[in-house]
Amino acid sequence: MDENNKIWEIDNLPNRLTLFRVILIPIIVGFLYLIKFTDIQTEILKYGILASFFFFIASVTDFFDGYIARKRNIETVIGSFLDPIADKFLVVSSLIMLLSLGRIYDWVVIILVVRELYMTSLRLLASNQSLQVPVNYLGKWKTATQMFGIPFLMIGGVWVGIDFNLLGKVFIVISAVLSIISATIYTLGLLRTVQQKRKLKKAK
Repeated sequence: MDENNKIWEIDNLPNRLTLFRVILIPIIVGFLYLIKFTDIQTEILKYGILASFFFFIASVTDFFDGYIARKRNIETVIGSFLDPIADKFLVVSSLIMLLSLGRIYDWVVIILVVRELYMTSLRLLASNQSLQVPVNYLGKWKTATQMFGIPFLMIGGVWVGIDFNLLGKVFIVISAVLSIISATIYTLGLLRTVQQKRKLKKAK
C-alpha cells in the first residue's frame, strides 16, 4: 500500500480501539442515566461502579490507540479526526451526566467544556497556519486528574471504605485549575510562535 492510500486507511487497530471507545460512550451514559430511576443506594452504587469501570476501559483504549499508532507509525485521516472527537464526546457527555446527578460543580463543567472548545479552536488555527506549539506538561496533568476525578464521581459514594465522591471532587477541581493554567500557557506559546514567524517573514 502506497503512502497516499495508507493515510486514508480505516481498518487498523488504533481506529478499531477509537471506535470501541465511541461505542462505550452510550453505555456509560446509560448506566448513569439509570441512577435517576432508583432510590435504592445499592443500585445507585452498582450503576455508578459500572459506569466508572467502562469509563476506565475507554480511557485505557485512548492511551493504547495513540501508543500503537506512534509505535507502528500509523497516521490516518480518520484516526486524526476521530480520536480527539471520541475523547471530547466521552468527557463532555460524562460531565453533563454528572452535573445532572448533582455530583459535580456547575462552574467546573463550564471551565472544562469551554476549555475543550477553546483548545480545539486554537489547535485548528495553529494547524491551518502550519505552526508547531508543544503541549505543556500541565495539560497532561490536567488530563490525568480529570481521568481520575470523573470515574470517582461516577461511583459517587463510599465504597470499600473510600469516599469516592470527595476524592472525585478534589481531583476534578484540580483538573479545572490546571486546565485554565495550561490553556493560558499554550495560548502564550502560540502567540510567541506567531510573532517569531512574522519576524522571520520581515527579515526575508
